[in-house]
Amino acid sequence: MIREVEQPRRAFVEQVMGLPVSVHVRGPAARDRQVAGAVESLFADLQAADRRFSTWDPRSEVSRIRAGELRLLEAHPEVQLVAELCDDAARRTGGSFSAWLPDAEGEPAFDPTGLVKGWAVERAFDQLLARLAGLGRYDALVSAGGDVVVACTRTDTPDWQIGIQDPRDPAAVLLTLPLRRGAVATSGTAARGQHIIDPTTGRPAAGLLSATLIGASLTWADVYATAAFVRGPDATAWVWTLTDHAAVLVDPSGSVWHS
Repeated sequence: MIREVEQPRRAFVEQVMGLPVSVHVRGPAARDRQVAGAVESLFADLQAADRRFSTWDPRSEVSRIRAGELRLLEAHPEVQLVAELCDDAARRTGGSFSAWLPDAEGEPAFDPTGLVKGWAVERAFDQLLARLAGLGRYDALVSAGGDVVVACTRTDTPDWQIGIQDPRDPAAVLLTLPLRRGAVATSGTAARGQHIIDPTTGRPAAGLLSATLIGASLTWADVYATAAFVRGPDATAWVWTLTDHAAVLVDPSGSVWHS
């Protein structure tokens, strides 16, 4: 039996993509300059993604596409890749997820925000793990606005403990998940109000208080959490069809359902 060892640990926090992103690293030299440099590169990767995909910055490629100044086929390959992933997400969710949502005038406009955050964080996280691997054996966790991705490359450390927030009380935790590798994504109204749009109606979804998906990929956990939230009460049957994912759903009465 391997004995757990208390490893040095360090946390880093920056505001990126309009939300707090925290990074936790544990391992023998977690407080050293080289580890800090690897984490700084992760933040730089996220900032670069924000510059390309922001719907608030008029200079971003996504904003220029929305304004009719740039054709999607002429955009950077990463933008085209994300657009393809969004199309795949629409197919996988039966239209409960879409990157074409009503703009201020009510016209469909390209908005990959619902996928790009999870995709960008997952990609930056994988690159962080590769950088840390060159320094030794480290565990890492990234939390971006409540969506979490973790990895443990050590065998002498405890599981990461991921708390799922109670949407009725931000100070309360519904349950805690022990996780060594994988992702947890939550969609709901607790932090940002009614911001998730149902693509089929063009109106805010309101059938659930929150939907949390747990899986191997943050990209897809995030997409499926959004789709489950949009589906509302129908999500309980739908999430059973998602291979290798678990779900925690909270309905407007406060009842908690999990697969």
